[in-house]
Amino acid sequence: MSNELEAFIEYITVIKALSKKSIQAYKSDLYSLEKTLNKSLIELDSASLFSALAIYKNRRTLNRKLSSVNAFFDFCYKNQFMNEKNRLKFSKVPKLLPKFLSYSEIQSSLKQIDKTTIYGLRDYALILFLYATGTRISECLALRREDIDGEWLYVRHAKGEKERIIPIAHVAKKAVDDYLNEVKSQKDFVWFNYKGGKLSRISAYKITQKYLGVSPHVIRHSYATSLIRGGADLRVVQELLGHASLLTTQIYTHIQKQDLKETVEVCHPMAKEYM
Repeated sequence: MSNELEAFIEYITVIKALSKKSIQAYKSDLYSLEKTLNKSLIELDSASLFSALAIYKNRRTLNRKLSSVNAFFDFCYKNQFMNEKNRLKFSKVPKLLPKFLSYSEIQSSLKQIDKTTIYGLRDYALILFLYATGTRISECLALRREDIDGEWLYVRHAKGEKERIIPIAHVAKKAVDDYLNEVKSQKDFVWFNYKGGKLSRISAYKITQKYLGVSPHVIRHSYATSLIRGGADLRVVQELLGHASLLTTQIYTHIQKQDLKETVEVCHPMAKEYM
């Protein structure tokens, strides 16, 4: 590993304090390139780097590698390891509509849950809560009882530490209350595993997969899609989802456009005419 790369890894570990997963991703991306090319990355031109990265046919994977390289180059330029700021251009990736479920699909799946057991009550409440609030699964699992005040949710453990307030539908709030009434625990958190500890991300994933066949993040997409289709303003959806930038939320405008197109095709008299 080059001295520059070692310095970068130390920087993102100590100064930036990135997660172990992020540090390992950067280290893997950059070290594998250095090992393949047998040189420090700052000694290579763009053509050589792109040639080495050409093995990645998946554009999203390629862009992740390019992002790692660009972050490293930015660090090297700021620390005067490089005289010029080098930046590799990302590969264009076609925009994909996020996968989502309709409310009727979610309702149908909820009917499968046996609510006579405490775990059935938990699974039912968890799925309803995710769909009613659109929270990230990390935010949901970090939930404390005090974070729910009436039919309002205070997301205090948000990505980027940005607190936000979300209204909770009565049916979801009741489901959570019914579940907690059966738990009879003095612990402050909401979602319990069978040992009485906090529910893990893996367990939450297994729950949504079992009943809906999707990840918790798809339920978040379903929440946003329902709001957009219901006529919600994009900036309101941005605030509810906790997106730092409106650009992140704008992926849902494709759903609006598709709905408009389908409406015109069905309703407009000229839609079935061919010139």
